[in-house]
Amino acid sequence: MEKPLISIISPVYKAEFILEKLVFEIQKSMNSMNTSYEIILVDDRSPDDSWEKMKFLSSKFKEVKSVRLSRNFGQHPAIIAGLSQAKGEWIVVMDCDLQDQPKEIGKLYNKALEGYDVVLARRENRQDGYFKKLFSKLFSKFFNYLADTQFNNEVANFGIYNTKVIKSVLSMNDYIKAFPLFVYFVGYNTTAISVEHAERDSGESSYNFSKSISLAFNAIISYSNKPLKIFVKMGMLISLLAFIGGIVNIVYYFEGNIKVSGYSSIIISIWLLSGIIITVIGIVGIYIGKVFEQTKNRPVFIIDNVIN
Repeated sequence: MEKPLISIISPVYKAEFILEKLVFEIQKSMNSMNTSYEIILVDDRSPDDSWEKMKFLSSKFKEVKSVRLSRNFGQHPAIIAGLSQAKGEWIVVMDCDLQDQPKEIGKLYNKALEGYDVVLARRENRQDGYFKKLFSKLFSKFFNYLADTQFNNEVANFGIYNTKVIKSVLSMNDYIKAFPLFVYFVGYNTTAISVEHAERDSGESSYNFSKSISLAFNAIISYSNKPLKIFVKMGMLISLLAFIGGIVNIVYYFEGNIKVSGYSSIIISIWLLSGIIITVIGIVGIYIGKVFEQTKNRPVFIIDNVIN
């Protein structure tokens, strides 16, 4: 098989009823562009029959490469696994639920030909639930504050990337993988264009609230040490206030203005400072834990099987 111009990568989880339509829509889009391509489907050890459907599609179409991981590693490690198998000059990353529309690939590619290394798909009219959109917006604002970035919540995985960008992304040895943040970090000549965002074709998203919180928390801890700096500033502020309060109490004492020692104020101070100390120790412990995970240098994905 000749080296493809475009590689399309899609992580797969609980998508057995979507895959055939996904491949058909990608084929239709790529045939209209009249260019060579490959489709890389990465099974993140889905508990349904997604792998059986992937094997069928690979046996039917030589351009469909099916990759199966040894266990469930998560969406972003699955994306990285797919990137490691891509051979195209341009790489498209998209979700498998057809909310990312394959027909938009041509628009992304044509924009890239204007001289861009990265063209991101901006979902201006997201077809997601209210709470998912609200959480995404709040996370982007919170993350931008902590990491001093300008991450846009209207942009996710969907986009087209030059192979040099993907090589830079693959060279990042972070244990916690967050593909959009990696793309933002490596830089290059980047732009974003508006695309159509559709409703999920079938099924439900595997990202529940707790998984979303966990992903957001890991991304912040991995990308920023600002929480530590915030607590250092908070500790210095509390120490300053305590020092000022001590001076005031000494003055009151010598003036004879303190009649009865305050039991409540002592207890409140103890609980307040104890809570802050425990929180700071917890935050530091989390960072140490992430450092420990990184130093073990374990692979973030293991490929079990590859077809085509």
